[in-house]
Formats: sequence, structure tokens, C-alpha cells
Amino acid sequence: MDVYMGIDVGSVSTDVALIDSNNEVIDSVYIRTQGQPIKAVQKAMVMLRDRTHTDISVKGVGTTGSARQLTGLMVGADIVKNEITAHAIASSNLIKDVHTVFEIGGQDSKIIILRDGIVVDFAMNTVCAAGTGSFLDQQAYRLNIPIEEFGDLALKSVSPVRIAGRCGVFAESDMIHKQQMGYALPDIISGLCEALVRNYLNNVGKGKDIKEPIVFQGGVAANKGIKAAFEKALGMKVYVPKYYGVMGAIGAAILAKEAVKKKGFSQFKGFEIADLDYKAQGFECTGCSNGCEVVEFIKDDEVISRWGDKCGKWSNSTSKNIFSKSVS
Repeated sequence: MDVYMGIDVGSVSTDVALIDSNNEVIDSVYIRTQGQPIKAVQKAMVMLRDRTHTDISVKGVGTTGSARQLTGLMVGADIVKNEITAHAIASSNLIKDVHTVFEIGGQDSKIIILRDGIVVDFAMNTVCAAGTGSFLDQQAYRLNIPIEEFGDLALKSVSPVRIAGRCGVFAESDMIHKQQMGYALPDIISGLCEALVRNYLNNVGKGKDIKEPIVFQGGVAANKGIKAAFEKALGMKVYVPKYYGVMGAIGAAILAKEAVKKKGFSQFKGFEIADLDYKAQGFECTGCSNGCEVVEFIKDDEVISRWGDKCGKWSNSTSKNIFSKSVS
């Protein structure tokens, strides 16, 4: 079977999706990045290789996420795109007339406004972690509740407690205070969900023309309490897709399919990249006052790419010596 691969590597999770020629998902992998994007991508490749064996032929690959450049070099990406484009493409493929996309991941959140399948507006929140997956994980751990049960408990609430959710630190302090006052746990958790949704709508969604259909994706979309809080706050139906956690990867795979059709071939290096020795390291260039942080991507002790410099001194270099930083 001919398939197309999409890889979304973020700060918290690494997601890989395989789609067929009809954009149907054949397989997907969702694992934790754990601060090691290279190893996470290689682990995901091993998992897919072991599950699919020789039943598939990858005809194209696309990458997205915060580590999209690094991942693109590793796998031989046919296209490298930002998360906004990838998530918008995936949502449009799922619901043709989607107007609004809520995406909340491990450490950031986004809103995407579409009209007639085209992105007309978007916003991202990368400053405060309040409302993101990592904050919810932290609170679930503190309350000794499996994160998988967090949303179900919120739905059991009879009278949600109002929690100050503008800041993650204040939200946690307010939760502790409400616990000490004796409020029921479901009411506290439901209150937290509502607070985080208020924070999202008042910051990321501020001034945005939110219309139905609304698609909610990203890891936090698994939390039924957050979904219910969105619907309560907006008075609108919010749709959570089946593959909510890997929508960025699905979008990257769709974009890869389109890119390969245009150029007629793929640069995919194969599942063998899981067995190669890759690493990345950085250094500060002292050639001028800019002090650029240059990243070197190394395969088997050979620098195969550099980026991060403003003048092109390093990114345009063809030197293969990893100790060549003294070259003028």
C-alpha cells in the first residue's frame, strides 16, 4: 500500500501519522518527546516499522512542529510547514466548512480562523502554560488523579467553583485554597476547566470571530471537562475528531502528498534513519555583535547542516568537519 507520512514534533509530544491516497489514517503514533526530539522520532519510526513490516511504501513525508527543521533533515522531508498550516489542513480535510480550530497542546495553544478553507486569522499563546496539557498533567499529579479521569470527574460536578485561571501559579494556589475550604473535588476540577477556558478565550481567542463548526484538537481535547467548558462558555457545539492528538501530523502528511504529486518524487530516507547516529549541538558565533546561536546537525560525526545565523556564514558552509568553527 502506498502511504504518506506526517511528523509533528513538539516540546511535549512527537506524533506520526500515515495516510493513504484518500487521506484516511492508516496508522499513528503518539509518544512523549521528553526533551529529545531526535530519539523520539527514531523511536516512533521503529514502532511504525515493527507494526507495518513490508506492507507499506512511503511515497512522501512532511514535518511540522517546533522541531520541524531538525526532523525534516533527519527523514528527508518533502515539505516542512508550520503548525498553523498543518492543523488547518487537517481540520479542513475532516470538516470541509470548518470555521474555527482550537488547538491546545502540551505547552502552547492556538486558535485558527478559517473561511472557505483558507486561514484568515490565527493567534498563539506561548508565554503562559496555564490551560495547556503540561499544567493539567501537573494538577492531576498533585491531586493524585490519573489525567485520563480528569475530564470525567469534571462532568460529575454539581456546582463548579470559580478558580482564578489567568495565571498557572495563581490557579494552583486558588485550587489549594478551595480544597482547604472543603469544596468537593469534582466541583474544583470543573471550576479549573472553566477557568482555563476563560483564560484561552480572553487571551488566545480575544477579538477572534469564533463561528461554528468548531474543531477542538491537540492532547487537551481528550479532556471532556475542557470540551464541556468550551461549549458552556460559547453556547456552541465543539467537535473533537477521532485523531485529535495527531492532527498536526495528519496535516503534514496531506501536505507531503500534494508536494510529491507536484515534483514527482520523494526525498524520504526510509525507516533506516532509526538506526543512524544523529545529534544536534549549538554554539554562539563571535564573528560580529549579533552573537547568533548556530545549530549544527550531525550524522555519524559529519555536519550535514547548520542554521540559526543571520549572515549565512555557517548555514552556507559546505565544511564537513564538526570542529570547523574557527574557519573565518
